[in-house]
Amino acid sequence: MVAHEVPTSSTMAVPHGPAGVGAARRRLRSDLGDRSVDETVIDDAVLILSELLSNSCRYARPLGRLADLKDDAPGGYPAPVLVGAGCGEDGEPEGVTVRWRLPGDGSLTLEVTDGGAATRPLPARPSLTARGGRGLAIVGRLAVDWGVRDAPGQVTVWAALALHPDRGARTA
Repeated sequence: MVAHEVPTSSTMAVPHGPAGVGAARRRLRSDLGDRSVDETVIDDAVLILSELLSNSCRYARPLGRLADLKDDAPGGYPAPVLVGAGCGEDGEPEGVTVRWRLPGDGSLTLEVTDGGAATRPLPARPSLTARGGRGLAIVGRLAVDWGVRDAPGQVTVWAALALHPDRGARTA
């Protein structure tokens, strides 16, 4: 029996819209499962990725044309469904990039890169009856650390999780 090599990082171009969130969640869950990552860490990673991508879709501009964005998906992954994807002036679907890395130091890093927004991502303080505004607070509770990186024409929001939650997780 020949063991297949499982990559320690992955970059995926997804539509800038709700369809991209589901496609990224499925691939992240599959990739981390292939790496034998603990199921509770996978669940937290999927929730964090959902929050980061949902914020990107709601508040930020796409990074560029979906067809032009880097995607290292192996042949086994279908292209993301484009239903609900934003389109540019030329009618081409637009997207963002999602990346996850297992750098070998006991952590998992998730990144979502988009075209930026008018404001910088910050945790909100929603009222008890507000329908939203809790996403980055959730990310802050589940992740060991998170932040924002700027580059010309793009913004990356990242979060780091401990692969072994009992070692390095934040305390309340």
